[in-house]
Amino acid sequence: MENAVVKGNCATIGAGVYWCVVARKTDIRELLDRTQRYLPPKTLELIEGSYEYVSQSFPDDAEHALQTAITIAELQLDEESIAAAILHEIPVRDSKSLKDIEERFGPGVSRLVDGVVKLAKVTWPEDIKPKKGESDAELHAESLRKMLMAMSEDIRAVFIKLACRLHKMRNLRRMSPAKRQAVAIETMELYAPVASRLGIWQIGWQLEDLAFRQLENRKYREIVRLVASQREQREKYIAHASKILQDELKAAGIEAEVSGRPKHIYGIYRKMQRYAEQGKEFSDIYDLSGIRIQVNKVSDCYNALAVIHALWHSLPKEFNDYIAQPRGGVYQSLHTTVMCMGTTPLEIQIRTYDMHRVAEYGVAAH
Repeated sequence: MENAVVKGNCATIGAGVYWCVVARKTDIRELLDRTQRYLPPKTLELIEGSYEYVSQSFPDDAEHALQTAITIAELQLDEESIAAAILHEIPVRDSKSLKDIEERFGPGVSRLVDGVVKLAKVTWPEDIKPKKGESDAELHAESLRKMLMAMSEDIRAVFIKLACRLHKMRNLRRMSPAKRQAVAIETMELYAPVASRLGIWQIGWQLEDLAFRQLENRKYREIVRLVASQREQREKYIAHASKILQDELKAAGIEAEVSGRPKHIYGIYRKMQRYAEQGKEFSDIYDLSGIRIQVNKVSDCYNALAVIHALWHSLPKEFNDYIAQPRGGVYQSLHTTVMCMGTTPLEIQIRTYDMHRVAEYGVAAH
């Protein structure tokens, strides 16, 4: 996460909100606005009907239903997935409601809701507190992750469960300290790794940061302050480098979007741990600042790489071609590190817009 500052319950990037632990109140219009960007108008009836059913029958669950559904809409899943995200808590409140859901909203929605309910039975035992090097806990976590994946007849149910957990993590304040700790451990050991395994990085890094904030609050805030200490200097550096790159790419006839690349708090923490083992300090981490370039075609990726390497000296050992050899069989991007303006190492990622969507949303992008 780049240039982060903690203010109350929110961490921010510059002037923009990164995420808030306290979820804001919303209404159905925001969800409908999001779905209308990619779904046909006829699907709104199912979504509106699902929300009306929840808000009338279980009004206390309406906010959670909406926030879960909005996350699913951000993944651009279909209308059945969004309706199921809205309805997923109802069988927990009323065991007889699943049949009613099927009659009202169809067997597809009902099966998804039932799938989410079954996944909720996979939980992390509160008496297991993972520690570094504790193989039993690691083996147990891996078996639970496999169980979570295997239990789902429809992968969309796993997406809904992850979206549900994300909203739950943003509302830990409503729980007792002991319960917050237990939920954070379960999130870090079970749900965040599943999100990463599915390539849904947009959800995975948020789950990691929210859990880390709860489990290691002092370290979390220390990293936020360290990252923020040179925020203005880094912002100017990235803006200047981005402007140079944008101009050079344009001159080369390459249509591209150039932007700063955020790095999340837990990722920085893990890198600090690796650096500490090598006797390095926080100040030695050069890739807190990075640039991401998005282009239209695969050929543009390599053409942009040539422009960059002609502009700035590259570090050969810091280059990876994940387009030719996708990481994990899914992730594609070119990674290069250059001596930007001759003085500072700068990590640059180059990918197409389609690759970026897969990098953010994993299998959900398909």
